[in-house]
Amino acid sequence: MAAAFSSSVPLASFTKSKSRPPASKARSNPAFTINFLRISNKTHLKFATSPLKSRPYVKPRTPSFTINSLFTGIVEEMGQIQHLGPNLEGGYELRIAAKTVFGGVQLGDSISVNGTCLTVTAFDPVASQFSVGLSPETLRKTSLGELGLGSPVNLERALQPTSRMGGHFVQGHVDGTGEIVKFEPEGDSIWVKVKTSPELLRYIVPKGFITVDGTSLTVVQVYDEDDSFDFMLVAYTQQKVAIPTKKVGDKVNLEVDILGKYVEKLLRSGIGSGVALDSS
Repeated sequence: MAAAFSSSVPLASFTKSKSRPPASKARSNPAFTINFLRISNKTHLKFATSPLKSRPYVKPRTPSFTINSLFTGIVEEMGQIQHLGPNLEGGYELRIAAKTVFGGVQLGDSISVNGTCLTVTAFDPVASQFSVGLSPETLRKTSLGELGLGSPVNLERALQPTSRMGGHFVQGHVDGTGEIVKFEPEGDSIWVKVKTSPELLRYIVPKGFITVDGTSLTVVQVYDEDDSFDFMLVAYTQQKVAIPTKKVGDKVNLEVDILGKYVEKLLRSGIGSGVALDSS
């Protein structure tokens, strides 16, 4: 028989006695109770849970870091510089003619220009041009300030969650520049040798990734004796990127693989100390 009940006592207070426990011994248990009801000299029991006291909602903490943009080093198209110089606001502006990267572009979007992550500040769909601002630090750290009117530049929009990861993780944060010291053809491919600083060269390894002017490339050899490395451009890549249009002595933007920096920092912080490495 099911019935509604008007009083309750904790499970620990229940005994074999059919009489209802004294009120003085009844205690409130918010988690679990036994309800009593006497009908025709018989005690009927019903187990029920009492509602728990609700706790105030605590909003989950938002992580203190965000990833603003990420690239792959797979160049989408080559744009052409239309203007490079001061703007009306007193800053430095770069205006580029392009086509492919206009797909879905919005103000504030990130676009990699020769490997440099830059923010779209204006765009003109009719003229098929967009503008980005250049900070003094960007001009010091990259080779963008040395480009001229009509110079080709490698362009890539920021990676979307549904995009294929064709190259490697590229942040668009240029670590420094290198100088092209040699072009050498082999068949329909071209060997390119680049000289850079020892500070950057220590992160560059044979068969590792390197971003050169925003292009994801594989390092072939590293030459510690003259602080240089080389890579090869196949015929297809030569048609899609701006590197072959440069000449010996020109500068290129370099971004080393971020994984090397993380490993170095972990080792410097002492992680892994005391662990014996098997040299066999």
